[in-house]
Amino acid sequence: MMKTYCSFCKKSSELVSMMVTGPEGRICDQCVAQAVQIIHLQKEDNLLNKIKPINLLTPQEIKAHLDTYVIGQEEAKKALSIAVYNHYKRLIHSAEVENDVVIEKSNILLVGETGTGKTYLARTLANLLEVPFCIIDATVLTEAGYVGEDVESIITRLLQAANYDIAAAERGIVYVDEIDKIARKGDNPSITRDVSGEGVQQSLLKLLEGSVVNAPPQGGRKHPDQRMAAVNTEKILFICGGAFDGISRTISNRINFKSIGFNASTKDTVSVEIEERDLLTYVSSADIKGYGLIPELVGRLPVIRGLQPLTQSDMRRILTEPKNALVKQYAKLFELDGITLTFTEETLDFIAAQAISLKLGARGLRSICESIMSEEMYMAPSTKDKKTLVIDKAYAAEQLSKTWVGLLKPQETAEQDGTLKIACA
Repeated sequence: MMKTYCSFCKKSSELVSMMVTGPEGRICDQCVAQAVQIIHLQKEDNLLNKIKPINLLTPQEIKAHLDTYVIGQEEAKKALSIAVYNHYKRLIHSAEVENDVVIEKSNILLVGETGTGKTYLARTLANLLEVPFCIIDATVLTEAGYVGEDVESIITRLLQAANYDIAAAERGIVYVDEIDKIARKGDNPSITRDVSGEGVQQSLLKLLEGSVVNAPPQGGRKHPDQRMAAVNTEKILFICGGAFDGISRTISNRINFKSIGFNASTKDTVSVEIEERDLLTYVSSADIKGYGLIPELVGRLPVIRGLQPLTQSDMRRILTEPKNALVKQYAKLFELDGITLTFTEETLDFIAAQAISLKLGARGLRSICESIMSEEMYMAPSTKDKKTLVIDKAYAAEQLSKTWVGLLKPQETAEQDGTLKIACA
């Protein structure tokens, strides 16, 4: 048999297992295997080079951007700006760590009533930083093996948001909403498993702390033949939010303490005035733990901030001041039909007062505006000669009276002082 030689490595056919012959030359199986490895390495390098650099801004620049979209909540915006800046600074300069100093991430917990801007703050941050972002509802999570979604589905959602780019997903932001709904049901032992409460909290520990999680990219239940994606959650920033209904009473009871004993005197206590709407700003990890979150989970959420309830003046500003304010949105809709829309000042005050009555936060503003504008949005596109439209208070009240909002019992909507006399040692 005549010897043949590889055109690349010049080895003879006797030294290799297989020789592939082509019209212009030959290649051995060893060169083929090496070529495959080079192709895979080149694809990985190209993928890393395609990753868009993080748009790192200073905390003041981040807060200035949040101010253009979110009204109020100054302390929460400052805390988010600092945490996000430190987190992504850690990722960018991770290769420059000296003296074996490892900077750990600081996950965030936002506590506030519905409609105060918890989800909106997280979404605005993700848009600013241009990183993958996803929102997961904690109420659908259960322990592995039970009806519901596994905790790994959080990573699946993030992978989908990152277009299945693992490297991009590993520096994304995950917002876990309704985290208070997975609080354990009570301290008393039960014969049944708490598969949607404490069981989910236990499963969340490894994600928040940082570990390699095998998640099914396409979602669904795990099975042996399914391809898994290994994602390191150490670089993922987790922002959790929840209403924690009733936690204000816990905070008030904690603050209202006095000296007890034979040597106690009235000099040991002082009277401090704290507004009831400001109680959530004093929320602590002890309050969260008392609500039903396990200590291990609370310890992985070191940054805890409370969001204040929105006042009528805040509602009034939300209608007009942010970049995507509701009034600007409706004005743009009518502008596309060639109509100039205007709301009177009295109408805006009336809408804000009604939103306070609904007690739905900023979300209630859209419900009220839709009820007021539905008739004109139906008629205006067919009216060709109408060029201007002015919504006054009388028309708004008339349209609102025809809907479910008008059937609500009138409530006092003026802002209350709401101060509490709390004795603090």
